[in-house]
Amino acid sequence: MVKICCIGAGYVGGPTMAVIALKCPSIEVSVVDISVSRITAWNSDQLPIYEPGLDDVVKRCRGKNLFFSAEVEKHVSEADIIFVSVNTPTKTRGLGAGKAADLTYWESAARMIADVSKNDKIVVEKSTVPVKTAEAIEKILTHNSKGINYQILSNPEFLAEGTAIQDLFHPDRVLIGGRDTPQGQKAIQALKEVYAHWVPEDRIICTNLWSAELSKLAANAFLAQRISSVNAMSALCEATGADVTQVANAVGKDARIGPKFLNASVGFGGSCFQKDIFNLIYICECNGLPEVANYWKQVIKVNDYQKSRFVNRIVSSMFNTVSGKKIAILGFAFKKDTGDTRETPAIDVCKGLLGDNAHLSIYDPQVTQEQIQKDLSMEKFDWDHPTHLQPMSPYGTKQVNVVWDAYEATKGAHGLCILTEWDEFKTLDFKMIYDNMQKPAFVFDGRNIVDAEKLREIGFIVYSIGKPLDAWLNDMPAVA
Repeated sequence: MVKICCIGAGYVGGPTMAVIALKCPSIEVSVVDISVSRITAWNSDQLPIYEPGLDDVVKRCRGKNLFFSAEVEKHVSEADIIFVSVNTPTKTRGLGAGKAADLTYWESAARMIADVSKNDKIVVEKSTVPVKTAEAIEKILTHNSKGINYQILSNPEFLAEGTAIQDLFHPDRVLIGGRDTPQGQKAIQALKEVYAHWVPEDRIICTNLWSAELSKLAANAFLAQRISSVNAMSALCEATGADVTQVANAVGKDARIGPKFLNASVGFGGSCFQKDIFNLIYICECNGLPEVANYWKQVIKVNDYQKSRFVNRIVSSMFNTVSGKKIAILGFAFKKDTGDTRETPAIDVCKGLLGDNAHLSIYDPQVTQEQIQKDLSMEKFDWDHPTHLQPMSPYGTKQVNVVWDAYEATKGAHGLCILTEWDEFKTLDFKMIYDNMQKPAFVFDGRNIVDAEKLREIGFIVYSIGKPLDAWLNDMPAVA
């Protein structure tokens, strides 16, 4: 029986290995992590991450050919194929701070693999890593090989949170990069055979190592660039009276462009986009390409601008101050159908409002009070380090109240902000919400999910990203 071990039981490792176990019953799959609490959660009825469909997949395989364990060295030693899905945080100090990826955990994993291995291994990069990481890992393994042969493959993940299980069941492509040597090609074939249990062969793409590593960064940069492009247009639409939804629809009908990732919003978030673009910028700078680096920097700048523009619009609309006012925040996760708050635009929006002394009442169906308070107390990139290295915030922010009901969040509020596109926000009783709010009552829709005209008929003053402005808002321009 082929044995697979995945180091890292996070958002990538857990779901990916669960699906491999489901689709390949003849393969034994072990997911290992040094965090005992995380492994305990994977072995319980309350999984450590929320992802539609994940519960069912895990329960069907767990204890049969899918195992979650904190015995890292044992399972690594026994495995034929080792997936490494450890964290690659952004460096917060030293050379490349704020941009370069910190490969400390990757290097540690590679040294541990070399220490405990007794037979030849295929080591698969599953984390998003800088180009040429495989070369560094190769050097560590070969210099500590003790006669064991290692082949390094790059197999980047292209999952979208909220649809990860479906993405794994029906991937656009599976990318495998390896060395152009007989041993390298044999390793590629071995991994290809795993995915071929359910992925059509024409969707399994094989490349060299560097192309595979760079493709992941490029894909995320291209997607983020599309969001920043439509968000830049949203600002112009507001200034000219155009409707960004209509513009995006017209643009998206062009077959060369397509309709995906053209929804204007308060900004992109998630654990990958910003981090990967910073990484790309650093690689460009290191390779003497400042013009290319500056191009990608602008994608981040527009995203930051969109969040600050949203905050400025709120403050200027509400008589140029939100001090002492209750603002309801509906949605804190970076997108619907996930509890993930990493780099969510809600953090910057909330911090901007708190900076003007607002009182926030926050509701999200999947994010805990503890997580929200923690996110609002952390510095940038703190989230990307192990929990025990993150700052503790036992008291949280006094001006923040986290509630478990949208109606409670909006009761007595001067304004409400929609920051995550949860489906339930589309069907709220806005008449009841209006009746229980301070007047004038404001709605700031950062996701363009509500019917602005219907809300105006109720009595709300409505701001929707990239849409023609209320006369009220026209008279109170958002200052930069």
